[in-house]
Amino acid sequence: MQNSSCHSSSCPDKSSRVSDLLIWAAWLAMLGGVVAILAIEKTRAGFVTATVNHPYLMGMAKIGLLGTMGELLGGRVACGRWRLTGIRLWQRAFVWVFLGILFTAIFPLFSYGVDGLLAQGLLPGFGKSVPTAIWKSVFLNIVFGFPMMVFHRFTDTLIEKGKLFSAWPVVETYKSIDWGNMFRIVGFACIWFWIPAQTMTFLLPPEFRVMSAAMLAIVLGFILGLSKRLSAKKTESRERPSCKPGL
Repeated sequence: MQNSSCHSSSCPDKSSRVSDLLIWAAWLAMLGGVVAILAIEKTRAGFVTATVNHPYLMGMAKIGLLGTMGELLGGRVACGRWRLTGIRLWQRAFVWVFLGILFTAIFPLFSYGVDGLLAQGLLPGFGKSVPTAIWKSVFLNIVFGFPMMVFHRFTDTLIEKGKLFSAWPVVETYKSIDWGNMFRIVGFACIWFWIPAQTMTFLLPPEFRVMSAAMLAIVLGFILGLSKRLSAKKTESRERPSCKPGL
C-alpha cells in the first residue's frame, strides 16, 4: 500500500532540493498561465465562452487542475517538500474532477434558490446586492461547503488505503478521520475565509464568478491538503527520523 504521509527515510540532499525548485517552477508556471488566460482580454473572452457553452467540461478542467495544484501546495507547506510520487496523484486529480462537476451545478443551484427565498420574503434583503450575496455564500458553505470537504477527506483516506475503486469501508474510514483537526482547520475556515470569499464571488457579474471560483479552487485544495498533512505529521511525529547531524 502506498503511503502519502510526509515520512521520508532520508534527509533532503542536493538533488532533492534541485527537484523541489524545478517543481516550484512548474507549479508557478501553471499558475501564471491561468492568470494570463484570465488577464488577457481575448483569452478571457474565449474562457468565458467555453464555460458558457461547455459548463461541465470546463468545470472538470478548472477544478481538476487548480484543486490538485492547491492540494499539492498544502502538502508542500506541511511536509517541507513536494510529493508527486507514492500518493496516487491521478486518483486525487480524479476526485477533484468529480468535484468540478458538482461545483458546476451547485453554484447556480444555491444562487437561484436564494433568489427564490428572497423573492418570497422568506429571507430579508430582497433587491439588495450585498445581503443577497451574503445569504448565497452562507447557505452554500453551511449546506454544501463543509460536507463537501468531509467527502474530500473521506476519499483522500480511501486513496491512501488503495480502496477508492473498490468496496468502500464507510464506517472504518469515517472513524479513522481526525475530526478534531477537520473541525479546527477545515470547518473554521468556512467561517473566517469561505463565507467572506464566496460573498465577494457572488457580488461579481456572472462571467467573473467563474474566474473567481476557479482561482479559489487553489485555496480549497491548499486548505484540505494542509489539514490532511498536518494530521499525518501529528500521528508520525514520534517515528520520524531527525535530520540533525550525528542523530
